[in-house]
Amino acid sequence: MTGFEINGASAADMALLRDWADEEGWNPGDSDRFAFSVADPGGFLVGRLHGEPVACISAVRYGDGFGFIGFYIARPDVRGQGYGIRLWRAGMERLHGRLVGLDGVVEQQDNYRKSGFRSAWNNVRHEGAPLATGQPPRETATGVRIVDAATVPFGQLAAYDRRFFPEPRDAFLAAWVGLPGRTALAAVRDGRVEGLGVVRPGSGASRIGPLYAADPEVAAALLLRLAERTPDGTVAVDVPDAHPRAAALLGGLGLTPTFETARMYTGQEPDLDLTGMYGVTSLELG
Repeated sequence: MTGFEINGASAADMALLRDWADEEGWNPGDSDRFAFSVADPGGFLVGRLHGEPVACISAVRYGDGFGFIGFYIARPDVRGQGYGIRLWRAGMERLHGRLVGLDGVVEQQDNYRKSGFRSAWNNVRHEGAPLATGQPPRETATGVRIVDAATVPFGQLAAYDRRFFPEPRDAFLAAWVGLPGRTALAAVRDGRVEGLGVVRPGSGASRIGPLYAADPEVAAALLLRLAERTPDGTVAVDVPDAHPRAAALLGGLGLTPTFETARMYTGQEPDLDLTGMYGVTSLELG
């Protein structure tokens, strides 16, 4: 592979990764890359052929024992020539010794299994305009308030997020909920966080993730409030099918399945609160 080299992504490369993911139909959030960059600055790799970017992958380290693979893309005109697998090996080497997760598109899942990944559940994207169902945003059970997440002590948000993710990711979370142009809302009862949702613009439907909640009523209230903050009320949420009540809730609010990935791990899946996960944070970084 004369002329092919792998190195870390630049800021310009991060914008290119976002564009490539959009061309694949994944509809990443417009500003997601700014949060991604602080999660693990060295975790984004680009393959260059004679200096021109032709492939990419993210291999992001979290804590001491977890890693996540995403953005695994080779430019269509160079596929089948071995550049993608070179990047894959570099990304997996960067995460050597860790439990590794990814969200695999349907056509690649058999390849991931050959690399030692096992399916844990499917994330099914639901899209639509929930406000069109005629159900206005409402208060939830007595004592629960929907507030701007920026008014909640960050330590409480980070502790709540740890119920749904295998390792602390405070720097990423701080950027994720605080970037301009997006809305982060929390459900609070008696000073406790009982729900969290973030909506951000994309090239298609506005993306919601995460969507965490103590129960379906809290999840619905967060979803409806977040949809209110979008240009046309149309949103997309990646829902774990391991939580059937979540899919039933979104279907009842008028959202329909449009896309599917498999959450896969190289070992025992982590102990996460799937009963409170109504939408994952990001298919690219977990």
